[in-house]
Order: sequence, then C-alpha cells, then structure tokens
Amino acid sequence: MTSHLVALCFDANDPGRLAHFWAGVLGWEIADDPAGVALLPNDDTGFRIRFLPTRQRKVGQNQMHFDLTSTSLDDQRQTVARSLGLGARHIDIGQRPEDDHVVLADPEGNEFCVIEPGNNFLADCGFIGALACDGSQQVGYFWSEALGWPLVWDQDQETAIRSPHGGPKITWGGPPFIPKTGKNRLHFDLAPPPHGDQQAEVDRLVSLGATRLDIGQGEVDWVVLADPDGHEFCVSTPR
Repeated sequence: MTSHLVALCFDANDPGRLAHFWAGVLGWEIADDPAGVALLPNDDTGFRIRFLPTRQRKVGQNQMHFDLTSTSLDDQRQTVARSLGLGARHIDIGQRPEDDHVVLADPEGNEFCVIEPGNNFLADCGFIGALACDGSQQVGYFWSEALGWPLVWDQDQETAIRSPHGGPKITWGGPPFIPKTGKNRLHFDLAPPPHGDQQAEVDRLVSLGATRLDIGQGEVDWVVLADPDGHEFCVSTPR
C-alpha cells in the first residue's frame, strides 16, 4: 500500500488571488477546502491544488514548477497571453535565446513554463505536462516508491515518474541543484490509502529515506516530513 498524492500546495501571501489566477490559466474550478481554498482538476491530473496563507515573501527560485503544454504555436501564444492578462509576467531564469519555451511567473513570483508544441517527452500528457522539480536521482527513486508510481525516465541522473492513471509527470533534473532558501513555497500533501494508518505510512516513508521535521506546526493532525533531498511534504490522516 502506498501514499496518495492529495494536493500540491502553494504558500501564498494572497491565497484567493493566486487561486483565481491559476483557475483562469488552467480552467479549473475553485472550491472550498479544509485548508482554505483549492482548485479541483477537470482532467486526469489526479490531485488538487491548494493555496495556503503565509506571511513569508518568496525568496529565490522555486524548487518545482509547472510545465504547461501546447498543441500549436498559436495555442502556446494564447496560453502566454491569457497568463499575462491574469497577472503573470515574463522572467529570465537563464534560458537561452534559442529556447522555444516561454518562462513566466505568476502574481507572487512562482515560476512556470509554457512549452512549445511538438515536445516528445510530454506528448501524451495533458495541459499540465509535468511538475518539474529540482532534485537528485535518489529522490526520484524515493517518490516512485512513496507513491507507487513507476519510473518513466531514468537517464543521466534525471528521473521522472507518472501515475498509472495518467496525469502529469513529476520530473527531477539532477545536478546542479538550486540552492534551497528556507521552506519551499510548494509542497506535496499525501494521505495514506483509505482505511490505512497514518503512523504506519509515516514509518514506511521514513524507512524509504524521509526524515521528520518540525517547522513550528504545533499540535496538528498531519505529520511534516522531508524527502531525501530535504524538501518538505505532509502526511495527513486517511481520507
């Protein structure tokens, strides 16, 4: 039995505004959520997107970002224009002039890419083609075991996994790594399988290489862990 990826969480200074932005970009519905506000997928993505309030401002480049796919050059231009109209902006993170993807940031500075049409790696994926992460080969192996998702790429220290039910790929690019500047703004929320045991699942994840963390969460019903690369994630009670 493995964990279920319930949500990708964004720390947000203005959760409502950021939810509105991403709802407009993705075409997902905004819904109430026990943690605040969330977007519900209307495709095979398989997890919701949560926006959690924080007073901390973004520092440095995020360790994960969305790669959004395009069916044509016009489709790519439309996605970029829609994003800009909702409050995104162009940013330079060192991409080359000859690169065909477009790098943007949402209203709180979270980076994302709009990928050019014809990208073979994302050819069979939906609009969210991938959640691209900074991370090691080891952490790709960890998340494959944690979620029970098979490896769909393992080459030159780069790894990728994907749910057997489809949806986005989760990728790790290998070295060199982006310096970690405090708590990540994006993290995974996991839950044990139905009728599973939270403590047993936490123990299993620790046996795979996770470590327990105290980020000042206090008395809560979820457990904070870090993966082998030190990236935070949470394990809630069974759903």
